[in-house]
This record gives sequence, structure tokens and C-alpha cells, in this order.
Amino acid sequence: MIKVEDIVEALKLAVTNLPEDVVLALKNAYEREEHEIAKYNLEIMLRAVETSKKKKVPLCQDTGTPIFFVETDGTWNVREIYKTIFEAVKRATDEIPLRPNAISLLTGKAIGNIPEIHVELGERNRISILIKGGGSENCSALYPLTPGDWFEGVKEKIISHISSCGGKPCPPIIIGIGIASPAEKAMILAKKSLLRKIGERHEKLGWLEEEILEKVNSLSIGPMGLGGKTTALDVKIEVGERHPASFIVGIAIQCWAHRRAFIEEKEDGEVMIWQ
Repeated sequence: MIKVEDIVEALKLAVTNLPEDVVLALKNAYEREEHEIAKYNLEIMLRAVETSKKKKVPLCQDTGTPIFFVETDGTWNVREIYKTIFEAVKRATDEIPLRPNAISLLTGKAIGNIPEIHVELGERNRISILIKGGGSENCSALYPLTPGDWFEGVKEKIISHISSCGGKPCPPIIIGIGIASPAEKAMILAKKSLLRKIGERHEKLGWLEEEILEKVNSLSIGPMGLGGKTTALDVKIEVGERHPASFIVGIAIQCWAHRRAFIEEKEDGEVMIWQ
């Protein structure tokens, strides 16, 4: 069974060390950029990445909401996994430290950090961690399109939505798209899509990911919304089943500080942590 210490280690890795594929995407954007302010913003981001990694401190003051996608082959005790995750998040908040980002809606008081946990049966025992900042989460959206809108409608809706967000989600962003029904399934798929590496293409819908990415970058919103060539680093799409009358599109936006980590327990009990 994965231990509290394993999850704390993975959380620390996620918030202090930006994955190499994301760093490379930022560097490539910097090399392509001609807009002076955009180039400066990308330089600042890359300097922050190096400082965070070197000093082992959180990359952003908003250490986000920790979202856990738990996949188990049935050998894990789900109740124990929940307890382990909650204890690990509590400990990580004190030790890393993480900013207490959970606030009571009714009292306005900070109550630490509360993990969001999704569990599904699969073929392995793995926990995928996605750190979600508030600015990017505020640009999440759910659109109930019609089956007649099809993928062209998805493209138009995404472009319109990103245009309306402007610099709010701290671009360059990664755009997660989930298409399914019911509605909650579409949004979960959108967030799960963000776990894929920059540049990884959907087996069947890679062409649509590329078309949307090109269109979004043509908006010239740019890094931090101040203009430039790179508004998005990538677009990810995941699809699921839908009701015949439904074609629901969930949009999950991730900021440039695309923080993630994975933990997996192998059959021999070995625990692996990576990004």
C-alpha cells in the first residue's frame, strides 16, 4: 500500500519541479517569440522554474487544489487510500509548505487544504496528481452542445471561450477538453486529459487538438495576456460515451505552471514516483 510519505514526496515534486516536457515547451515558445513583452514574460517564467527546482520551494504562491485520480485493480482498500491521501495533504501543507487554499464558503475561514479525489477500477494501482491553481480553475466551463454541432462546434466554442478568458488563467495555458455525458463525466475527462505530456496526441482526435491549438494561438493573447505568439502550449482531448441527445463539452484550463506527479505501486510492492 502506498504510504503517506510517498504522497508527500509526490506533492513536493509536483509543486517544486515543473515537468521536463512543460519546461521544453516554454523554452520553445521563448525561442519562437518576437514580441518583446511576451519574450520577457517567458524569460521570467523560466527563471522561476530554475529557482523553484534549485531551492525546492513552490513554483507559484498559489499551490493550488490537489486533485487525485486513483486507479486501482481492486487490491487497494479504498477507505485506507482516502485516509492516506487526506493525511498526506495535511502533512504536505505544513512541511513543503502548501498555502491553505480551502476556505469555508459560509464563514470565509481557511480550513487547510482539501484534496479532490476520484477513484476508478482499472488494471493497475496508480495515483495521478494534478495541481490546479485558482486562476486557471476560474476559466473552467461546461457547454451543452447538440450532436449536430459535432467537432466544428467544439472548435468554435473553445476559441470563443479562450478569447473571453484573456489573461485570467495565466497563459500560456494547456487546454483540457472532455466530450461525453452526463456533464460531470465531461469535466472529469477534461481534467484527466491534462495528465498527458505536452505534444502527446489523441489517437483519433489529434488533428482536432492541433487545429484548436493553432486557432487559439492566432488570438495573440500571449503570455500573461499581454500579447505574443503563444497563448497555449497544448490542447488535450478525451472522449467518452454520450446520451444520443447530448454532446456536452467540458473545458479545463491549466496555467503555464502545469504541475503534476504520478505514484504507482508495482506487483512486487515497489513504489515509483515520477512526472
